[in-house]
Order: sequence, then C-alpha cells, then structure tokens
Amino acid sequence: MTKTALALLALAVLAAFPAQAALTVCNKARNPARVALGRFDGRDWGSQGWWLLAPGQCADVVTGKLDARYYYLYATDGDAGVWDGNTSFCIGAAQKFAVSGRGNCAGRGYDRKRFFRVDTNDNLNQIQNLQ
Repeated sequence: MTKTALALLALAVLAAFPAQAALTVCNKARNPARVALGRFDGRDWGSQGWWLLAPGQCADVVTGKLDARYYYLYATDGDAGVWDGNTSFCIGAAQKFAVSGRGNCAGRGYDRKRFFRVDTNDNLNQIQNLQ
C-alpha cells in the first residue's frame, strides 16, 4: 500500500470515530475516592456527586462538549485523603446529590466544602488525576 493510501485509510478511520468530549477524573491513589463536581452552567452555579472511584478507576464527570473553561472538584477517600481547594460549594451526604446554588449550604441541609479549580484551557477533553 502506498503512503497516500495509508494516510487516506487513517483519515477514514479517524472520521468514523469522532473525538469524545469529557472531563474525566482518575483515581491514582491507593484508596477508593468519592468525587463531587462544581460548575457554572451559564446561568447558575451548582454541584453534584458522588462518583465512586476504586483505585486505578476513571469516570467521566462531564460528558459532551465542555462548555466552560473552569470546573471544580472535591474528592475524599473517607480517611486522611482529601483533594480540595479555595472555592466553596454545597455537598450532600447521600450517595447521589445535586444542589443548585453555592450559598447557605447548612440552612438547606448540606455541608460546605472547598473545591479545587480545574482549568481545561478550553480543551475538548480534560483528565484530572487524584494522586
């Protein structure tokens, strides 16, 4: 096969499988981790969780087009491991939660945690490792 034919074949294969956009979190730590996501959807701030990640496991916390440059994550292994930052969001204690808004967490029955910022640099895909 010629180089041109190989190049055309490669382009055809790539076109058949469009790039998957996602914000993916991977647990590179030794313990299982729970992950929560904070974000601005263009109108409102909100948070949701939990994604349960075994050591070595990854999960897409945002699928489809990443419509924001910045996303916020909080994670804990339930022991000494915590991945946090400077931006407060509300979290729920239940296995799954979705909270609209960032204020008055305790008054609405939620805990307040500080999330770290993930800068996607407007990339189509972003992988964030917990280590």
